[in-house]
Amino acid sequence: MPRADEAGTIAAWARRGRRLEVVGAGTTVWEDGTGDPVVCLHGVPSSAFLYRKLLPELAARGRRGVAFDFPGLGLADRPKEFNYSWSGLSAWTVKAIDALELDRFHLVVHDIGGPVGFDVVARIPDPVASLTALNTIVRVASFKRPWSMEPFARRGIGEVYLRTLHPVVFERLMRLQGVATAVPASELRAYVPLLKRKDGGGAFLRIMRGFERSEAFERRILAALGSRKFPAQVLWGEQDPTLKLDPYAEHVRQALAVETVTRLRGKHFVAEDAPQEIADHVSRLIDSADGGG
Repeated sequence: MPRADEAGTIAAWARRGRRLEVVGAGTTVWEDGTGDPVVCLHGVPSSAFLYRKLLPELAARGRRGVAFDFPGLGLADRPKEFNYSWSGLSAWTVKAIDALELDRFHLVVHDIGGPVGFDVVARIPDPVASLTALNTIVRVASFKRPWSMEPFARRGIGEVYLRTLHPVVFERLMRLQGVATAVPASELRAYVPLLKRKDGGGAFLRIMRGFERSEAFERRILAALGSRKFPAQVLWGEQDPTLKLDPYAEHVRQALAVETVTRLRGKHFVAEDAPQEIADHVSRLIDSADGGG
C-alpha cells in the first residue's frame, strides 16, 4: 500500500482525470484546456502522471493537452489477454484516439511512447498534425535497455527485482537518472504504486518483454517518419544518462530529417524538469503546422 503522501498525490491526480472506455482495455484520460489537441504518449516505468505539469502549461498557451495511460500502467485496465507489444499498444492507441473523437491532433512522445507513437503515424498518418519527440528511441533493432531497466525483461529476475522496487529506492533512482530538478519526493515515489497497482506490476513486465527490437519494426516506423507530411522537432533532456544525446537524439533527428536537436535542462524524464519549455516549443510547432510561424 502507498504511504499517505503518495496516496494523496495519486488520489488528487485521479480526480483530475476521467474514465475512457476503449476497446480491449479501458483507461483514464486527462485533458486540460481547449484548442488544438496535443496527445502526449508516455513510456516506462511511467504513466500519464509524467505529464501532470505539461498539460496545464499547454492549456495556458491555448492548446488542449491530452494524456492517457497505456494498458497495464497507471490507472488503466490490465487485462491478461492483451497484446502488450509496441504494435499492440499502437493499435490500442488508435482506438483511444477514436474514442476521444480526435480528427486532427498533435503528438508528443517520450521513451517507448516514441516507437509506439511512430507506429501510430504508420497506421493513421493523416490526422497527425505535428510530432514532438522527447528522449526516445527510433533505431530499435540495435537498442539495449539501460542497466536499471534490463532486469525487468528477464523472467524470474524481473519478478524479484520488481518486488524490491520500494518507492524510496525508486525516488533515489529517479534523482540519479530521471530528473534534474527538485521534484517533491511524494510525486517521485507515487510512480511505484501507479506501476504496481492491482497486479503487482505483472502487465508492466509483459510490456518490458514485448519490445519489438526487430529490423522489420524499425523499417516500418522509419518509413512512416520519412514519408510524413507534417512538421516535427526533437527536444532532449541533455543530462539524460540513459538515452544520451549521442547517439539517441541524433538517431531521432536523422529519422525526422530535422536540422537540430533542441537541448533542454533535464534528465530522462524531461517533462518533469522542463514542462514550460516543452509547452513553448510545442506551441510554436503548432503555429508552424497551422501556417502561423
